[in-house]
Amino acid sequence: MPKLDLSEVPVRTGSIYPAPYDAMMAGRSSLRLGQAGGLTQFGVNLVTLEPGSVSSLRHWHLNEDEFVMVTEGVLVLIDEAGEHQMRPGDCAAFPAGVPDGHCFANRTGEAARFLVVGSRAPREVATYSDKDLVVTVEDGTATFARKDGRPYEQEESDG
Repeated sequence: MPKLDLSEVPVRTGSIYPAPYDAMMAGRSSLRLGQAGGLTQFGVNLVTLEPGSVSSLRHWHLNEDEFVMVTEGVLVLIDEAGEHQMRPGDCAAFPAGVPDGHCFANRTGEAARFLVVGSRAPREVATYSDKDLVVTVEDGTATFARKDGRPYEQEESDG
């Protein structure tokens, strides 16, 4: 099965984020291409951002490298250095353990797409730069906490 039929890959919408952050991901969808191809050592996703949507909360990974290439449309990369316009063919790399919180925003009137490739560490920790939020993913289970280690409870201030 070397060639993937993209029309057969399920479209994934929604978010693993707890409320209220989950609602902020409206307009984002992805195709899990690596999973569809049976890959286990790294993930490959084709992400679509509708006009006005964002890819994620601004975050950085402790144990996983991440690579992004814009394939269609115009996106804005938001990272610690500011905002950077990205067009098809433009790439960005985020090495594991570097606290450079990043996300992508579509501020145009057209859908935009990017390919994201990331390693799959057995245990991953992602820190959300602008929120009092950290996620630990282990054995496919995501657990959210405050940056001080307290469990996340949505009725608390979002920091």
